[in-house]
Amino acid sequence: MTKFRFRAITPEGSTVAGIENAVTASMARRALIQRDLAPIEVVEKRGILQFEITREKVPRRELMHFSRQLAVFMTSGIPVLEALEVLSEEVGSRSFRRVLAEMTEALRSGETFASAAEAHPEAFPPYYLGILRSAELTGNLDTVLDQLAEYIDRDTEARRKITSALIYPGIVLALSIAAVIVITAFVLPRFKTFFTSLHAKLPLPTRALIAMANFFVKDWYVFAGLVSVIVLAAILGTSTHRGREIRDVIVLRVPVLGDLIRTAILERFCRILCSMVGAGVPLPEALQVTGNATTNAVFRRGLSTAREGMLRGEGLANPLAQTDLFPIAARRMFLVGESTGTLDHQLDTAANYFDRELDYKLKHFTSLFEPAVILFVGIIVGFVAIALVSAMYGIYRQVHVT
Repeated sequence: MTKFRFRAITPEGSTVAGIENAVTASMARRALIQRDLAPIEVVEKRGILQFEITREKVPRRELMHFSRQLAVFMTSGIPVLEALEVLSEEVGSRSFRRVLAEMTEALRSGETFASAAEAHPEAFPPYYLGILRSAELTGNLDTVLDQLAEYIDRDTEARRKITSALIYPGIVLALSIAAVIVITAFVLPRFKTFFTSLHAKLPLPTRALIAMANFFVKDWYVFAGLVSVIVLAAILGTSTHRGREIRDVIVLRVPVLGDLIRTAILERFCRILCSMVGAGVPLPEALQVTGNATTNAVFRRGLSTAREGMLRGEGLANPLAQTDLFPIAARRMFLVGESTGTLDHQLDTAANYFDRELDYKLKHFTSLFEPAVILFVGIIVGFVAIALVSAMYGIYRQVHVT
């Protein structure tokens, strides 16, 4: 038995917390529901001496192809066990092949498909497992698997857009830093030797540039130590729950970048919740899974608060609006969807809207980031050029006068 720490809502509307013993988190959640408790959070409780061995993550593309192929097998009437045996021989990822082999053994021992998948979080995200559990109850696993493949495809495409948009500015910034290092470490020391041999009086920009070069060449370990301390403090700070919250709050407040990240989170939220609602997952469970799938602590806390309000009978649109995390257009879509029973359609519309906004804001971000990087390089190179030219001109005047 494993111990799971939980928070849940009682039938009276109060929040309770405690420890539940179960084999899996899903079984712990079901045990709480049987006790008339609505689970808010169920996480494994680990002791001080317990360490988690992180398994290799399965690529999203592999999961997408697997979902689509398994849907085709099931639509053709092939049993899940036989389909898994065939697919485990065809997948390209070695880690995913091992996962499917272990799932096959679990199915042979009498476990359900969702329970077998739940033992492999390195392959199946929380929202995927939540949809699978609901699909097994409703009997439309083939349709749901096809919907999951479609969602993963869209999510992968959105990630590709973000990555491709940041590649060029990232390369320019890296080359800029490399150019500054080369100038500071190799070019300036040669000029310093030349200036010293002439016993010339150097102008202020040149003296400042040489002092900077001396610092980075001779006292580089001070700079490296300072950077190491800052990086270590940031890592240790973000390893705690409070530290991650502070980091996420700061990131969301950064001009342009914060707006871009917020739009990406909203698009992902609407996509996941739309897939789960369309698959027939109960709304409280769908909101919980969607919140857990959100990497930003600010949104995760807000969605947890909204779920508590929904469990108290306040509906969905009003608690989501009270979090102040969603724009007015999205709030209206949620309200219309909840009132008319077309929540999945409204969520899909909202996801498409945020997808277009994300594409626009990505272009806007890169259009600002690229000139900023070029301006940074221009200032550095211009300062170096002014310092060297002014020094050479000063030396020329001194020699000409003498």
